This record gives sequence, C-alpha cells and structure tokens, in this order.
Amino acid sequence: MDTLQNMRAFSCVAEAGSFTAAAAMLDTTTANVSRAVSNLEAHLQTRLLNRTTRRIALTEAGKRYLLRCEQILAYVEEAEAEASDAHSRPAGQLKVHTMTGIGHHFVIDAIARYRKTHPDVTFDLTLANRVPDLLNEGYDISIVLATELPDSGFVSQRLGITYSIVCASPDYVKANGKALKPSDLLNHACLRLVSPVIALDKWVFEGPEGQEMVLINSSPFLVNSADAMRNAIISGMGVGVLPLYSAIEGLRNGTLVRILPQYRSQELNLYAIYPSRQYLDAKIKTWVEFLRGTLPEILTAHQVELATYS
Repeated sequence: MDTLQNMRAFSCVAEAGSFTAAAAMLDTTTANVSRAVSNLEAHLQTRLLNRTTRRIALTEAGKRYLLRCEQILAYVEEAEAEASDAHSRPAGQLKVHTMTGIGHHFVIDAIARYRKTHPDVTFDLTLANRVPDLLNEGYDISIVLATELPDSGFVSQRLGITYSIVCASPDYVKANGKALKPSDLLNHACLRLVSPVIALDKWVFEGPEGQEMVLINSSPFLVNSADAMRNAIISGMGVGVLPLYSAIEGLRNGTLVRILPQYRSQELNLYAIYPSRQYLDAKIKTWVEFLRGTLPEILTAHQVELATYS
C-alpha cells in the first residue's frame, strides 16, 4: 500500500468536500480516490470519513489525522523542492578529497574563485595522498593524480596532464656537479618522495632514447609530501624528483636548478572522480566544469614556462 499517496487522496477529499472533486484535483478517477481512502482506513483500522449520499464529514479521528497528514505532506513537498533545486541551483556543502600537493597548489585557490560566482556552495576539503572510497567515506568528488584509473564504476573527468622533473639546489650542484644522464643519479644523494602513484625505488624517465629507469636502492631522506621534498632539495640535501607544479616557483626564484633537462618522469593524469552522472547535483556539475575550464590552462602554462629554464 502506498501510504503517502493514500494520505494525499484523503487530504484532497477533506479539502474538496467530495470524492469527485478530489479525483479532479489528483487527475485520477473517483473510484481510485475512494479506494485510496478505504485502504487508508483499513490500514489504520479507524474510520476517517462519515459518508452519506449527499455529503461527507470528517470523524473526530479523521480531523486529528488530517492535521498530521497536512504536516507530513508539507514536509515531503519541501524535501522534494529542495532535492529538485539541488539539481538546478548550486547550493549546499561539497565534500571534496584531493591529493595534498594538488590541493595546496590548485584546489584551494580554485575553491576561492569558484565561490565568487557560487557563494551558496560551501566546502569540506580533505587533503590526503590516496584514492578514497567515495561512497563509504561520503565524498562528493575526489581529485587525484594517476597514470590511469582502475575500473570502479565511478565517473571520471580528466582535468589535465602533468609530470615530474629532477631538481637540486644551486649549492648542491656547485659542490657535486650535475648528472648528465639518468644512470649518473646513482652517484648522487637521491631524496625519495613516497607517493601512491609513483614507485618509491624506481625512477622512470622519458628522454631522447625513450624510457629509462634508475633503481634507487638507498636514500638519506624519504618524505610523503612534494612541498616538503622541495624544501629538502632547496636546503642542499640532494637531488629529487618533484612534480612540476611544486618545482616551478623554485625555478623562478633560483632556489632550484633543473637536472637532466632532456628527461622527465612519466606523465600523470589529473582526474576528478564522482559517483554518478545521472541526476548530477548542480554543485558537483558546476564545480567539475569550473575545474575543467581552469586547471588545464594552468598546467599547460607551467610546461611552457619550464622550457625557459632548460
């Protein structure tokens, strides 16, 4: 039995004063309305309406029940309106996950700019270097770096491409010289970035001779944050592989020097992942569209600028 629909029929009969008029309001037949009210009474085991051939009247129980029905139906209409509005107007809270470096360098600034045009959207942002379980952890969207994504059944949008480069400080280069080819890195102090998307001990490069790999067996320093790695490199601890977005400022101000300018790491895709394409909430849709309209341009600009430091 559809209790909610039966409640609507009962309320319409009470408002209209007849089954026929209620049927017209609900765009159905008089028989359907009569059956709905009878089913409701049978379910409640209480008479709600006194019926005669000329008129109907609410019983005492019917009056009390009508008041509750009107409250419940009003709440349902309000909930339906909010849900429908969520599909058409960006509003409410977005729970977003992003990898730490991407969050610091791109996402927080993007949130600030997005909210200038969508002030009714608020953000709950988590920075963590992993790919979360969107459904179990309740995230609306995750922004991650990966060579490719596993088949999860989720929707993904590619936001751009980036890669990493080898860097050192000017003082380190002055004291230890530059590596000229990837295998020369074995003669240097290699600082290792712990990453969920790049193997810890295998540095894979794309260069003039194609793909080359260097196996780093030991390191004086391991860290799980690209920005922390950048600081360690700037301090002269050794050479390290940095994401371009983390290295670019150091290249600009001269605190970093690019090593092996003809080589770069394997390209990584930047993805936005969210649970479903159907009935997509307006705040998720507009947020993804905003990222797609801004991040590729920034990532491309970094790559163009990098050529000036080679």
